[in-house]
Amino acid sequence: MISTYTVAPFRPLPTERVVRQLWTRPSGTPVARTGYAPAADVYREGDDLVARFDLPGVDPERDVTVELEGRRLVVRGERRDQRVVEAPVADDAAAPEQAEGEQPEARTDEPAEAATAGRRVREVRFGEFRRTVTLPKSADADAVRASYDAGVLTVTVAGVFSGRAPQRIEVTRAA
Repeated sequence: MISTYTVAPFRPLPTERVVRQLWTRPSGTPVARTGYAPAADVYREGDDLVARFDLPGVDPERDVTVELEGRRLVVRGERRDQRVVEAPVADDAAAPEQAEGEQPEARTDEPAEAATAGRRVREVRFGEFRRTVTLPKSADADAVRASYDAGVLTVTVAGVFSGRAPQRIEVTRAA
């Protein structure tokens, strides 16, 4: 018996998915089963490290914590769902009595929203989050500033790159 394996040219192979996972998150980092990870932009600005996190709809005083743990800057918090949506309850008591076998009348006085009640598309993630940025060296808590404006949390660690100029090493020829 001969078995044949056909390759679909546009479908990723199972090993490709594993390789992609190796590059998208550090090994040993647990995958969050709930919540989400906000988008981050981390860059160097002179001697300072600047980390910007997209946190729209988050109350920074109540729901966000910025901590310095040795060489790690940890931003954690929670995005809460502000909306309370309840599915409409069918009220059978308000329906008029019908004779057996009679078709119910179509009601035209209902608003258009009632026709789509119970359907919901949710693309915004809610729940707890945690993002960690590894610093090149330890920093004092006094050197960290955090501000929140227009849904973006900006954390600046002052002077974390100072004294980190590259040093040139002379290369000698072996005799």
